[in-house]
This record gives sequence, structure tokens and C-alpha cells, in this order.
Amino acid sequence: MTEMTEITDMETIPGESNNQLALTTPEAQPIKRRKKKSMVWEYFTIENVSAGCRRAYCKRCKQSFAYSTGSKVAGTSHLKRHIAKGTCRALLRGQGQDNNQFITPYNPKMGGSEPPKRRYRSPSSPFIPFDQDRCRHEIARMIIMHEYPLHIVEHPGFIAFVQNLQPQFDKMSFNTVQGDCVATYLREKQSLMNFIEGIPGRFCLTLDMWSSNQTLGYVFITGHFVDSDWKLHRRVFNVVMEPYLDSRSALSHAIAACLSDWSLEGKLFSLTFNHPLSEAGLENLRPLLCVKNPLILNGQLLIRNCIARNMSSMAKDVLGAGQEIIKKIRDSVKYVKMSESHDDKFIQVKNQLQVPSEKSLFLDNQTQWNTTYEMLAAASELKEVFDCLDTYDPDYKLAPSMEDWKLAETLCSFLKPLFDAASILTTTTLPTVITFFYEVWKIHVDLGRSVTSEDPFISNLAKSMQEKIDKYWKDCSLVLAMAVVMDPRFKMKLVEFSFTKIYGEDAPTYIKTVDDGIHELFLEYVALPLPLTPTYAEEVNGANNGKTNESHQGNLLSDHGLADFDVYIMETNSQQMKSELDQYLEESLLPRVQEFDVLGWWKLNKMKYPTLSKMARDILSIPVSAAATESIFDITDKQLDEYRSSLRPETVEALICAKDWLHYGSSDVSNALVRMEF
Repeated sequence: MTEMTEITDMETIPGESNNQLALTTPEAQPIKRRKKKSMVWEYFTIENVSAGCRRAYCKRCKQSFAYSTGSKVAGTSHLKRHIAKGTCRALLRGQGQDNNQFITPYNPKMGGSEPPKRRYRSPSSPFIPFDQDRCRHEIARMIIMHEYPLHIVEHPGFIAFVQNLQPQFDKMSFNTVQGDCVATYLREKQSLMNFIEGIPGRFCLTLDMWSSNQTLGYVFITGHFVDSDWKLHRRVFNVVMEPYLDSRSALSHAIAACLSDWSLEGKLFSLTFNHPLSEAGLENLRPLLCVKNPLILNGQLLIRNCIARNMSSMAKDVLGAGQEIIKKIRDSVKYVKMSESHDDKFIQVKNQLQVPSEKSLFLDNQTQWNTTYEMLAAASELKEVFDCLDTYDPDYKLAPSMEDWKLAETLCSFLKPLFDAASILTTTTLPTVITFFYEVWKIHVDLGRSVTSEDPFISNLAKSMQEKIDKYWKDCSLVLAMAVVMDPRFKMKLVEFSFTKIYGEDAPTYIKTVDDGIHELFLEYVALPLPLTPTYAEEVNGANNGKTNESHQGNLLSDHGLADFDVYIMETNSQQMKSELDQYLEESLLPRVQEFDVLGWWKLNKMKYPTLSKMARDILSIPVSAAATESIFDITDKQLDEYRSSLRPETVEALICAKDWLHYGSSDVSNALVRMEF
């Protein structure tokens, strides 16, 4: 090809054709020229090398190319090939003195004769040079966040997609992406460790036990804590693989690993389990906790049961008692929803009868009891439609009887309080333990009334459920009641009212247990203040350093004659601190507003109640559930999928923990966004 093959992007003279321009001498050209618009001029400059001879120089690799000699003007095709075909090695390496001067390399259509379209660089979309390491980092984040299999990087479809998107990207192996995911986990872990170093209070842990089809057990350990800004946080700390989950040492081993890994010795406040602990497991756990952690209130607050698992167990009793009628209704719903014509007839009957229900039918997921409840509730509201459906659809022979519908409504009456309480755990904001004092108390009272029912079905079902709520109440009522006392809208008044409803004449004994417990706990906080956190210690040191600039007179006052005064201040402050709790309890209740931030209230009053606020912060961080949000309504044990359970335990922990941490965001996310702006 000659140097005259293409002159598409060369300098042009207004009003003249390209042919005329090719024959025009430089001396005949007018001074004003059109601005070069070809994308190649983002990469090249034109320099005079001799009289009548100019050459194009690549900004990246400095290689020169023919441009014009006398009247002969070379086109831009050879310049485009230098960029598009990858012959510019400096461009491939992403090097250059000013990356922001360049746009993405031009790639011509393979095998096509159509000339390339001109590209115009947008000032709002600067060029981002290709970075293999950054791409690997983002792929690791993608796999973690969306739970893709690590082997996706070796799948032919993924490889073809990436090569078409960026031919310069090197293929990745399973081992490479596994290492990248673990590296992401380690970065996020360090960020979280830096964050929790400044946490002023204690930590509460929840333990959620999972199984696998390989009979291996996995303990998900989640930390709950209140930060220095009085915000409640929840983070997955560890996923510990235990070969024998039923062994007496499994949970103690997992807890010890977590305490050591996150340096939480001496900072543990409570443990919440999603499965009842065996007596052997408890006996194995107590010595560890006594050695690793000073027991608060003689350990009465340490071991907790999961409210979500307790409610799921009660819901299971309800579903088991009504399994026959539930099957009838499920079959009726299935008949309607599995055929478009049946569904149309059902809607026709509903419109004819003018049934006001807004609920729509759907089939339940039998592994989650809330879907069964919602199916029953929707079908019960539309029972008249089911009863009349056979008049429009002679093939329908599944209509439940009136007795069946009555039984279904009874089942819903038992499930609704459980559903309302459990739904609180699925909200985006983390609920405090205060909320569940009222919910558990209400369920307890309702079941107490149902036990005395003359209907044997209702009475027997209520007794079965009451046994479980009684056990939970016995184990957890002290913690629930203490949390209520820490709410300035209720204090001891709600405890007194609720216990009277439950215990009747024996209520004063149980009320005194709560009152004595909270006073004893307060005295422990007075006698054993928490150690200074690094953040607080820095503030104290900074304040002390600032005192060096005080006047000489101030130094004399501190050095002469006032030592006894300092002792007096400490004694009187100590006496005042011990009365903080009584002072708080004697004050009037705050108005009962719905959107009340109890942690925010303690933040504002921490100077008024310095010791009591520390106690309130720890009590209000105690979680009531060990289950993840998506597992609240499960009636089957959680099981790790086959793919993840085939990975190394360290990799499983990295993937699960890093996903949780990335969900809440980190400095790494903001750094990545900053890098993308350049």
C-alpha cells in the first residue's frame, strides 16, 4: 500500500475536495486548517524533521512514521494499525507520561471492509489503562459477593466473554482466584480488626450450627457490639469447621478459636446458640469461659437460646397438628395456580361473589413455615370462592369442608403471633432485645389462655407450645427484663405489669429477682470498670499532654496541698456512681413514642450516667437470635451446599466472612471507586 492510500483524517481545506487537496502544495494551502478529528491524534504528534518533510511520532513509544513529504501526504491507516494491532508495547503496558491524555485503543472489525467510524472522546469518561491486578481484584469481589463458584474463571463461556471484552486479560486458574479471594478476605479482616479495636464495650456472640452432606459441621460465629457512636453492629467473625459437631468439645473449640483470633479475651458478654446445648457441652464450655473471660453476674447472662429457632419449633408443632387440613388447602391452591384456565375461573367466581380480599393465592415453600402460614391466611379469606368454584369448574373436587376452614383459621390464630414476632428479625435495622420482651410475654399470655380452652385440639396444641415458651422464658426472662429496665420509657414498671399478668400472686418474688439482679450487675460495673480502649486511651493521653501548657499556678495547685482533695473527689464520685441506678429508676418515664432510639438516648445521657450507660450499652447489644435473616423461618437445619463443603475450610471461611463484610462496605470499596475515577 502506498502512502497515499488513505487521507480520511489528514488536514483539509474548506471548500476543496480531497483530490484537489492531494495535489495542492504546502505553499498553496491557506493558513487556517480544520482541526484534526481522527482518534489517532490522541496518540501522535507531528514534527518537522527537515524542509518540506514532517513525521508523526507516537506519544507512548516515540516511534516515528511517515506523514508528509513535499506534496505527498500519508494517510492515518498505518497510524491506526500501530495502536489497534498492539505493536505499541508502551500502550500495552499501560505506561505513559500522562494517562489521562489517551482513550481506549481502537479495534477495527475483524474481516470487514467497512472503514472504522470516528470516535470522539467524552471529557466525562477519561481513559482507564488496563490493569491486570485490578481486574483480578474485581473478579474476586464479584465471586465473593454473588457466591459464584471459584471454577467460573475456568469455564469456557467466561473465558470467551473476558477475551472478547479485553484480549489483554490473562486467563486465571482456580488456584489463582482462590488466592485472590483469600487476599480480599484478609484485607477486609484487617479493616474490621482496626474498627473493633476502638469498641468501648463488650461483645456478644451468636453461634449458628450448619451441617453438610459430608457429615461435617460448620459453626458460624457472629459478633454483636455497639460502637463509640452508639450504633449497633453485627459482623460474621468466623466460620469454623468441626468434624464432629455433636462432640462435647466442638463448640468450646470454636469459641476459643474466635476469642483468640479477634483478641476478645476478657470482652465477652453473652453467647446465643441456635441449638440447645447438651449438659456435657455446657460442662465443657464453663471452664473455658471462666478462664478466658470474667463472668458477669455469675454467668447468668452468658448462655442464651435463639428466639427464632424457638418460634420455628413452635410453628412446627402447629403445622404438624394440622398437616391433613394443610395438605387439602395446598392441593386446592395447587389446582388453581397450576393452570391458567383454572386461575381465570377462580378470579371469575371471586368477582361474582364480590369477595373483598386483597390477598392472592400462592403455593408455600415447605421448608419455611411463614410461607405456609401466609398460604393458609390467604386461602381462608377466599374460602367462599373455593366453596363455589365447583359450580363453574365441574372438575374441581378438592373443596375443603367448613370444618376444615374453621380448623385452618385456628391454625392461623396460633401462627400469627409467631409470624409477627419473627418478622421483626427480618427488618433492615437490628432490633434490640427490648422488643422481644413484649413479644414473648404476649405469646406466653395468649398460650396460657388457650390452655384452658374446652376444645381439646386447641388445648393440647397450646400445651405443647407453652412448654417451649416456658423454657425460653425461664432461661431468658432475666436478660429480657433487664433490657426493658434500660429503656427510659418503661424501666421497672413494664416488668412489674407483665410479671403480674404471668405469675399472679407470685409476681413480687420474680420482680425482686430482676431488681436484685440489675443492682448486683451495676455494682459489678462500678467495681470492675472496662479497660481503656485504644481510642479512649489516646484521648486521655492527648488531654494529659495538653495539660503541660497549663499555667505555673495550675501546676502548683496540683502539686501542693490538694492530694487529700483528690481522694475526697474520688470517694464522693464513687458514692454518686453507685446511686446512678437508683437515681435513674426514680425519675419519671419518658413519653412512649414509636420511633425511639434507646441507644441514642444513652449516648446523650452518658455523662449523667457514666457507669450505668456502660452497662446499658452491653445489655442492649445482646442478640435474641443466632439465625441469619434469610433463615429466620426455616424449619429444617441449615446445610452448606455441596460445592462449598468441597472447598478447604479456610476458603469457606474467607468466602462467607468476606461477603458479609463487603455487604457493610469498607475502605477497600471506596478506594476502588477512587481508582475508577482516573
